[in-house]
Amino acid sequence: MLDLSRLRALHAVAVHGSVAGAAAALGYTPSAVSQQIAKLERETRTTLLERRGRGVALTEDAHHLVSAARELLAIVERAETTLEERRGQPGGLLTVAAFASAARGLLPGVLADLARRHPGLDVRLSEVDPHLSVDLVVKGVTDLAVAHDWDVAPLPAPEGLEQVFLGSERCDLIVPADDPFAGRALVRHDELGGRRWVCQPPGRVCHDWLMRTLRAAGLEPDVVHVAEENHTLVALVAAGLGIAVVPTLGTGPLPPGAVAVPLEPAPVRRLYALWRAGAARRPAIQEAVRTLQEHWARARTGDAASVREPGAAAPQ
Repeated sequence: MLDLSRLRALHAVAVHGSVAGAAAALGYTPSAVSQQIAKLERETRTTLLERRGRGVALTEDAHHLVSAARELLAIVERAETTLEERRGQPGGLLTVAAFASAARGLLPGVLADLARRHPGLDVRLSEVDPHLSVDLVVKGVTDLAVAHDWDVAPLPAPEGLEQVFLGSERCDLIVPADDPFAGRALVRHDELGGRRWVCQPPGRVCHDWLMRTLRAAGLEPDVVHVAEENHTLVALVAAGLGIAVVPTLGTGPLPPGAVAVPLEPAPVRRLYALWRAGAARRPAIQEAVRTLQEHWARARTGDAASVREPGAAAPQ
């Protein structure tokens, strides 16, 4: 009889690409994951991992086991969902992945409310890039993801996932306090030529928006500084090193050297919660989504950009 926890460890290595990545996702040490897989190799009398440079690679037999593990984990999830549904109370472990600014600006209050209302629910948060988090939900590594997209880069919606639209937020142009744009009521896209930009790295949605939008206006962006975090982008702008487009969520008050100016047309970022269809009836998923919606509505009260998408609702 194959041990499910050992199959789960192998599945995590396949998803995350390394023993260390699997350990971080499962909350184990790398040594514990390696031991689990070594035991699975002895049980199956099969080599499952091979050394490749400083890392490991799955053997062909391992890939077959990973496919079986994915099916077994889905069956376990359905069984756990049924039991939780029969109890009628959110409980057990709920793993959540969220992009950086949501993890900072939205999730702390959500997690605190869930812990207060449902002491039997163990919610654990990981900060993950939005497109990676969707893949983690698809593969069964994460139960719920809070992700975002922009109007020019829609979020992929893989088969087998359900989602709810949480709301949208306007993104502003951030400029130094002594910049010519600082006193403007708004700035048009075609006025942004010849400026030095600070931006997130290529492949991130914010970077893609900047490239597509300016090039559509016949302008070539001059990106001089690259940083992952919005706080870093704002600090670079405040130091007079460029301008940036930054969402408000999780950024907090601007420092004295930086000013926010609306863009026309305004870039809009849309937020979603996503989960596997097989877990839609799980009370923990339903309660987490409701709490996300409550906190988003509370945070965005009075913001015209945070209008609910027609037909969006919490999972029933």
